[in-house]
Amino acid sequence: MKRKKRILLLPLEKPEEDNINIQIQYFGRCLGLFGLRDKDKSCFRLFVELVKVAKEERPISSQELAFRLNLSRGTVVHHLNRLIDAGIVKCEDNRYQLKEPSLEHVIDSVDKELSVLMNNLKEIAKKLDEQLGF
Repeated sequence: MKRKKRILLLPLEKPEEDNINIQIQYFGRCLGLFGLRDKDKSCFRLFVELVKVAKEERPISSQELAFRLNLSRGTVVHHLNRLIDAGIVKCEDNRYQLKEPSLEHVIDSVDKELSVLMNNLKEIAKKLDEQLGF
């Protein structure tokens, strides 16, 4: 069964500061990946670890992520599932990695998916307008 993606975009003000942690926070918050409920920044830390792994070009298990981050495996799996649902992370053979080889490619992929969705919505909206007499 194919997972349904859940993409949430938040139009936040772009940070002025050229600090990598602030930039990553902005990136993830705009995609709805981490927010106020992530009090211990566990999803943020997990995301940063996945970015590091992407640079090494190797997937990683949830158990190894939990060990590296000193988090429970359940917490790691919860956040991994959210990142998978957002289309940011993929899982193959119980090992996880970014869906694309770089963050720019991740955004390009999300952009393509949103473009298809928006075109479908426009098509339906046009038909609805015609049926409703607009």
